[in-house]
Amino acid sequence: MNRIFTTAAILSAGLLIGAALLWKSESIAPSSTFVLLDGSTQQTSDLKGQVTLVNFWATSCVTCVAEMPEMVNTFEKFKGQGFKTLAVSMQYDPPSYVVNFVQSRKIPFDVAIDNTGAIAKAWGDVQLTPTSYLIDKKGRIIKRYVGTPDFGQLNALIAQLLQET
Repeated sequence: MNRIFTTAAILSAGLLIGAALLWKSESIAPSSTFVLLDGSTQQTSDLKGQVTLVNFWATSCVTCVAEMPEMVNTFEKFKGQGFKTLAVSMQYDPPSYVVNFVQSRKIPFDVAIDNTGAIAKAWGDVQLTPTSYLIDKKGRIIKRYVGTPDFGQLNALIAQLLQET
């Protein structure tokens, strides 16, 4: 009986490791159209060739508001080196609140409004905010953060990704 449980445990562990490796190797950023506050659009394909942090947030999210100064610092640190930040406000966030937040806090990076929820759905059915995705120059999702990232580690990873060709 112990042999059966041991075999089942080994097979389960192998499946989990295999699934994790598959996720890592096959995690291409989903195709999306982002409508920015100025009315212009960007496609996921426009992000290729640069390292990008896509941050799902809401003005009603206390953690999102608290992490925003660090998001700005990270953007300012790397912006001239091929790094981009794209903040995507959630469907339930009133557009007027988003515009007011961005203007009053002088957010320097692109902000999109996900009016229909289609972007959040395409990016893994994002429901918890903040949720951020770090995308490499080839358009692959390198890391997903739910909650506030460790900005020291995030900045180190961004610096590493910017060095890759």
